[in-house]
Amino acid sequence: MTVAGLQAATGIGGYLGEVLSDIGLPPQLADAAAAAVVFAVVFLGIYAVSKIVVVPLVTRLLDRRGLDEHVRKPVVLVIYGALLFAAVAVAFAVAGFGNILIALSTVTAAATLAVGFAMQDVIKNFVAGVFIYTDEPFRTGDWIEWEGNSGYVEDISLRVSRVRTFDNEHLTVPNSQLTDGVIKNYDRNGTLRLKFTFRIGFEDDVDRATDIIVEEARKREGILEDPEPSVRLIEINEASFGLQSRIWISDPGGSDFLGIRGQFVQAVTDRFEEEGITIPYPHRTIDGSLEGAGSAPAGAVSDD
Repeated sequence: MTVAGLQAATGIGGYLGEVLSDIGLPPQLADAAAAAVVFAVVFLGIYAVSKIVVVPLVTRLLDRRGLDEHVRKPVVLVIYGALLFAAVAVAFAVAGFGNILIALSTVTAAATLAVGFAMQDVIKNFVAGVFIYTDEPFRTGDWIEWEGNSGYVEDISLRVSRVRTFDNEHLTVPNSQLTDGVIKNYDRNGTLRLKFTFRIGFEDDVDRATDIIVEEARKREGILEDPEPSVRLIEINEASFGLQSRIWISDPGGSDFLGIRGQFVQAVTDRFEEEGITIPYPHRTIDGSLEGAGSAPAGAVSDD
């Protein structure tokens, strides 16, 4: 509301007070009644404009950003509350309740300071929730991992987020924990690469084993053709070659990635057995002699 509008409203209040005095109300009562009427009219006017124009406009802007319903709702409520506070403040000023407004401001400032010290963690989580809404490191339904925990995001509020783990546990996580550290979002890019290392013996054909791994990956439903499966020789240890398979899946949060990987590993293992490719395991031999009953064996331990 402009300065001219404030002056006009104040003038109307004075005029209304005079009218009420003329019809027989005591001057003080007439002025109070006129101020109350002006307060109600200004408050309802700003409230109506906020509800009809401002709130729908903010809602459309949030919709354009693609925010989920549970994300839009608290943001709209915060804006709605701020508009109501502004409507009350303007209505107090226009109605001539300046002294009351100053007193309320003083009390509010003192209360805010006291509450701020007592609710530091709550405020910290609230601010973190705002950052989650604006930066969008994750959304509802995403599979995330943080500080040794992982699961699917079921709900995001301004103070906490709720996550369901793979063991069907329900975690209520303060938002500050999700903004202060590193978060892995497996659903952000829509695809996820899984790796598994197969080991074969020195006497086995590395090229044939590689072909088998790729063939079985291409047969499995849920494994993407693009990017295509691949295999790399990553290590040679004392007992085997290490062939690391790399496969890609889509929609990590919605797919059974553990089941897909398990079926793939089982299929490759069966093919290795069919074609005579060995999966070695370390052998350990103990050399030495027993010097007496109850005594510990003395000797060397070696791995073959």
